[in-house]
Amino acid sequence: MPRAAVVGLAGTVLDVAERELILALPPAGVILFQRNCTDRAQLRALTDELRTLAPSRRLPVFIDQEGGRVMRLRPPHWRPLPAARDIGRLAADDLPAGREAARLLGRLIAHDLREVGIDIDCAPVLYVATPAMTEAIGSRSFSAQPGIVAELAAAFAQGLLAGGVAPMIKHLPGHGRAVVDSHLELPVVKASLAELADGDFEPVRALAHLPFAMTAHVVYPALDPELPATTSGQVITATIRGKLGVRGLLLSDDLAMNALSGAPADRAVAALAAGCDLALYCPGRIDDSRAVLQAVPTLAPSLLARLDGVLGALRQAGIEPFSPEPAAERLAQLLGGTVA
Repeated sequence: MPRAAVVGLAGTVLDVAERELILALPPAGVILFQRNCTDRAQLRALTDELRTLAPSRRLPVFIDQEGGRVMRLRPPHWRPLPAARDIGRLAADDLPAGREAARLLGRLIAHDLREVGIDIDCAPVLYVATPAMTEAIGSRSFSAQPGIVAELAAAFAQGLLAGGVAPMIKHLPGHGRAVVDSHLELPVVKASLAELADGDFEPVRALAHLPFAMTAHVVYPALDPELPATTSGQVITATIRGKLGVRGLLLSDDLAMNALSGAPADRAVAALAAGCDLALYCPGRIDDSRAVLQAVPTLAPSLLARLDGVLGALRQAGIEPFSPEPAAERLAQLLGGTVA
C-alpha cells in the first residue's frame, strides 16, 4: 500500500537510492519540478520509469504549471504561457473573452502535461489580489475581485479537465492577503472573518467540488490564533471542510518551506493529524523523503480509491479533440500578444 505522502525527485533520472525508496516505501504520488524536466523525451522516459515501479496502479505524477513565472515546463522545449494577471486584465474589460482565454490556457497546459505522462496540475491558484500582497503571489492572481477569480479559475480548471488532467485549487483557505513569502517565513493574515468571507473564501466555495486542494502555510488569527492552516485541525475541519465545503483530497503545501518549523517528518505527521489527506515534501532530498515516508501511515483504502478513481475517471472520459497551435494563436490574439 502506498504511504500518505507525495515526494519530489532530485534530478532528471531516477538514481538507485530513489528507485529503492519508491519500491520499499511507495509514495501516494510523485511531484516534479524544473530540475526534473529537460525535454519531452527525457520527461516521458522518467514518468514511464516511475510507473514501472508501481505496476498495480497508475502512480500519480503532479506538477506546478500555472503559466507566467510558475512553469516547470519552460521554453525552449515548451511554449511560453501568460500569467493569470494578464488574463484577469482581459476579463476586467471583457469577461467572456477572459473566460475563453483562461480555458485555453488550461487546455494548452493539459496537452503538454498529458504528452509527458503528468496527471495532476497544482493549479489554479485562487488568490484574491490585494495592494500589499507579496511578490510571491503577484502576477499569479487573476484579479482583486473574488467573482472574477472564481470565474477564471473555473474556466482554467475546465480546460485542464477537458485535456485529461486533474486540477488542484490552492492555497486554502486563501493566500492573497499574505505580505511575506511563505517559502521564507510564516505569514500572518490579520483579516477579520467577515473580510475573509467577503473576499478570499468566495473562489474557494465556487470550486470546492474539484478533486484536489492544497493548504496554505499561513496563520489566520480569525480562524486559529496560533497554527497555520496546514497544521490546524480547526482551520481544516471548521473552515476548509466545513464553511467552504471543500470535498477533494487535501494536500499540504510543500513541507520544506520555511514557514513551518521542525523536521520534515514531524511536519508531515502534524499536517496529517490536522486533517490533510496527503503530506507533500518537494525538495527531493533522499534522506528527508525517506524520513517522511517512514513517518506517515499507509494511505487509507478509501482515500487510495478516491485518488486512483480520479485518474481512472479522467482516462475513461477521454480527451476533447484539440489542436494546440490554433489554440495558442487564439490565446495570443485574445491577449494582444501578451505573454508574461
